[in-house]
Amino acid sequence: MNDKSTAARTAKIKPENASQKNSQNVLLADARSVCPVSCALDILGDKWTLIVIRDMLLGAKTYGQLQRNPESIPTNILAARLKKLEAADLIAKQLYQTNPKRYEYHLTEKGKDLTPMMLELVRWGLKHVPGTVTHPKVEPYL
Repeated sequence: MNDKSTAARTAKIKPENASQKNSQNVLLADARSVCPVSCALDILGDKWTLIVIRDMLLGAKTYGQLQRNPESIPTNILAARLKKLEAADLIAKQLYQTNPKRYEYHLTEKGKDLTPMMLELVRWGLKHVPGTVTHPKVEPYL
């Protein structure tokens, strides 16, 4: 690997404005490349992450609500995805019960910015995967 590509991979993403500085100073040191598609897939590209995002866009907030999806996400995977999404600043958790500790999860602005992409995935699936149907809450946006 040459010095130029190494420097590019370890560079920080520059925020569009100062208020975004903390949430977007993502180090690219662990990224496969500086390609935005590749970097986005490093965060979103596994089997379950977009399912969790989908359910949160549809209103799921608690661990139990997220676990009760039609795809039956295993509990260990759900816990890992929530931690991953929180670390990527796509979601934030808020304590709503102290004994036992229970949290609500909310999409951050960065997470909400995935909405147009998710709607495009719905449109693509409806068009190209026979037999798929969309959630009634999504239909008005299509």
